[in-house]
Amino acid sequence: MAHSNSAKKRVRQNEKHRLVNRWRKSAVRDSIRAFDDAVADGKTDEAATQLKEVYKRLDKIAAKGTIHKKTAARKKSRLAKQMNKKTVG
Repeated sequence: MAHSNSAKKRVRQNEKHRLVNRWRKSAVRDSIRAFDDAVADGKTDEAATQLKEVYKRLDKIAAKGTIHKKTAARKKSRLAKQMNKKTVG
């Protein structure tokens, strides 16, 4: 257990940041799930809208430091690949 005041404060801050990061990651997963559902149903217009939303969320959480920017780029690339495969092929 932390003894100094600064260490106790750091514990409190870490817990807050952990909860915020979990919320952000959950929101991204929800967006990706909505995109996957739209692609699976063949709704290309809705899927394109969802893809923009996912891009926006990924960019935001990468900017905040919740995930690495290259992780966000990889996820965006894979989602775009999935979208192109469904619409073209």
